[in-house]
Amino acid sequence: MPNPSTRPRPNHVRRNRRVAGGDAARNELVSRSLESAQQCLVNQDYGTAFAHYLLVLNLAPALKDFARESFRFTLFKWAEELDALSRIQDIFDCYEQALELFPNDEVIVNSMGEHLFRMGFRDEAAGYFYKALKLKPDFADAKENFHRVANWLVERWHFLMLNDQKRNAKYQRAIQKAVQSGFNTVLDIGTGTGILSMFAKKAGASEVCACELSNTMYELACEVLSANAMEGEIKILHMKSLDMEIPKDIPNRVSLVVTETVDAGLFGEGIVETLIHAWKHLLLPPQISEGQAVPTSGVGRVIPASATVFGMAVQCPEIRRHHRVGVVEVGGVCLTGAPELHSPAIYSTDSDDSTEPYTTERLSRIPGGYTPLTEHFQALTVDFNSPQELGGLCSQKPSRICLPITKHGVLDAIVAWFVLQLDEENSLSTGPEEETCWEQAVYPVQYLLDCAVKPGDSLILEVSCQDAYLRICMVSLVRAGDGMETELDGDPSLSSEAELCSALACLQTTQGRDQQKCMLESSEIALLNNVKYHDSFKTALSKSLSSIRAGGKSESTVLDGTGCSADCGNSQRQDCPNTASDPLYVLDVSEGFSILSLIAAKLGSVKAYSSVEKEQHQTVLKILAETNGVSEEMLEFWLSHVEDDSALLQRPTTDKMWSAVILDCVETCGLIRQELMEKAALARCLLEPGGRIFPGRIVMYGMLVESETLLQESAVQGTEPTLGLNIGPFINQFTVPVHVFLDINTLPCVHLSQTVELFTLDLMYPNANYNSREVKVQACSSGRVTAIPFWYQVHLDDEISLSTFSEDSHWKQAAVVLDEAIEVKAGDLLLLNIQQHKNSMSITAKKGGELTATGPAD
Repeated sequence: MPNPSTRPRPNHVRRNRRVAGGDAARNELVSRSLESAQQCLVNQDYGTAFAHYLLVLNLAPALKDFARESFRFTLFKWAEELDALSRIQDIFDCYEQALELFPNDEVIVNSMGEHLFRMGFRDEAAGYFYKALKLKPDFADAKENFHRVANWLVERWHFLMLNDQKRNAKYQRAIQKAVQSGFNTVLDIGTGTGILSMFAKKAGASEVCACELSNTMYELACEVLSANAMEGEIKILHMKSLDMEIPKDIPNRVSLVVTETVDAGLFGEGIVETLIHAWKHLLLPPQISEGQAVPTSGVGRVIPASATVFGMAVQCPEIRRHHRVGVVEVGGVCLTGAPELHSPAIYSTDSDDSTEPYTTERLSRIPGGYTPLTEHFQALTVDFNSPQELGGLCSQKPSRICLPITKHGVLDAIVAWFVLQLDEENSLSTGPEEETCWEQAVYPVQYLLDCAVKPGDSLILEVSCQDAYLRICMVSLVRAGDGMETELDGDPSLSSEAELCSALACLQTTQGRDQQKCMLESSEIALLNNVKYHDSFKTALSKSLSSIRAGGKSESTVLDGTGCSADCGNSQRQDCPNTASDPLYVLDVSEGFSILSLIAAKLGSVKAYSSVEKEQHQTVLKILAETNGVSEEMLEFWLSHVEDDSALLQRPTTDKMWSAVILDCVETCGLIRQELMEKAALARCLLEPGGRIFPGRIVMYGMLVESETLLQESAVQGTEPTLGLNIGPFINQFTVPVHVFLDINTLPCVHLSQTVELFTLDLMYPNANYNSREVKVQACSSGRVTAIPFWYQVHLDDEISLSTFSEDSHWKQAAVVLDEAIEVKAGDLLLLNIQQHKNSMSITAKKGGELTATGPAD
């Protein structure tokens, strides 16, 4: 998060300043304390200075305006010291004391939010950012902070769900039917905006109570209820239903529970535990006799009534490249000796029970599409109105399913979805072919490098509900004809003769070492699979380091793997003059797992430093270094050499400078990384003559599009989708102008212009940068401009670059969504204004001279 925009220097206090009001003794104490505070600031004793300011401002509130800037400065410096000492509670205590004195100081409020965010309290942090914006709407730092955290607080699916009129109407009909059948005391669990509670009240329920754990959503629901004149008619509690008690929280058991605490894998939001508790403590007993139309006294019910989970096996290259390492060499580094790498979406007998065993994808928009390899199958059913069934669900043994393969292909994943049966007449499907706000659950196959299947093969699965998750475990693959089984779970067997030969070939290098496993994020696996990315870095680094070795004479000379130039005839001789004893120094400060340091170390006579932090990731790099012939002393881990992560960019030694510094410039989500320009400025100061930052330049591109999908994901579109309820203006406060993690190639949209260059950030030559730029864009088609998708060309040097828009990119793209659509005809010109503020950029668009839209684009 950015630092507060104001870092004021302390005011100088006059020694004999008189304080209005109070007796002489108090005035003397205040005057002495002011002087002491000033002296402590000079001595950089910020803790004592802060204590003096607290005393002064509590005794003499009239001095608040005079001392405000000095007090801010003292607070921020003292908080920095406390943070370095990991005195977290003391930080928050200081901010609480500061906010008692200055409750409406937007800079202090924003800074408090930044500390909360860094500690992982995103919900609370957003509240402070939001308050800072209310206090000062044009406060750029608070606006940037709020936009970054809003996606965590009010996830984008809230907007999609509220815009799903079909979904809302089915829930409304099911609730109305139940209430009118006599189930008229209602508890809404996980109410969100309160829409289901309001459906119940409008249907005539005599008592409606709702609970919500998220502080942000709780406050939002309170505003929504008030706006719809139901504030006094619906009781809303800020708590988990699991903590609710009778009569403490609600007076009596209710006859109807409504909820949608389900995720793409059905059980991931805890609906089973929630309903078991509700049946035991909050709900009336269930209906006993079948077919009973009108409930007898004291009968309870749940909406949704039941759910059925379906699945199928698929081939999908996009899933494969994010969950299985499918290459043997990248950037000259052989990966065959690496430990077994897998993504977090994994389930085996030795996996962490708390690990989510699936990821999610919207299969209808996944790049490259998918191919079903089996018919869809019914995996599991659950009756939410049967306490006995719910209670035994997690203790049941996994059910085994034999799934025939129906098409040739590569087995990449099992995908799952469900049908939510609200009542006898109303149901919702989350299937991949449905127009729905839901994504599908994906259980990737990770163990086998290549798992070719054909008709006649059979896949053996085990399905269960364990540890609050739907688990689909791929046990084995039965080959057609010979009945041979390939194990897919636990310690995998080799699936083919080729893999067996490969294993025997490298047995000598792995003998005596236990087979290790290492988890990488799916984006890190996709990066590892990106051959062009690593080969491009290898070539660019080779050119730059060769130029330094040659004294800057030529950038066309490329190092080979020994440290000599490729045209050096003595490259294999130990006494070759081109193999200098004094190595060049390369620092890779990429975020997460990166092998770029190892690529640099393989260039020869290069001492490479990696900023990889996790111990298991360091182990992987050490093993790869060993198997690739890189000596131990030529690859080190830089964090072990620095005392503070914030001081990551330092000299390699007291008398040496960096020959190359590799910066991670673009986040996977599609935005420029925060503090990039500050890091680049530091890196430039640490380069030896001829040294370079990689990448050296980033060029931002974009286009005009019309996309109803982006509008649906960004804000509630009026009251029609919410069936007349006034919800949009309140949840739309959490609309963010920039949408991230987009795949523009599969985004439903109409292109209304050609690609245009929007902005350039030069990391090597900052004098070439500008703070703002205007770009004229001509519409090539008629339509409504609703968004401006953007991406980057990352230039490693003048000749080598990488696009964040390429098919093999591990990066996603982003888009600015306009506040109001702009009608254009072919040939019309739109004027885009791009402005840089710190590490974010805002894009505004106008036609006819009026400002029509704005949004930070990082």
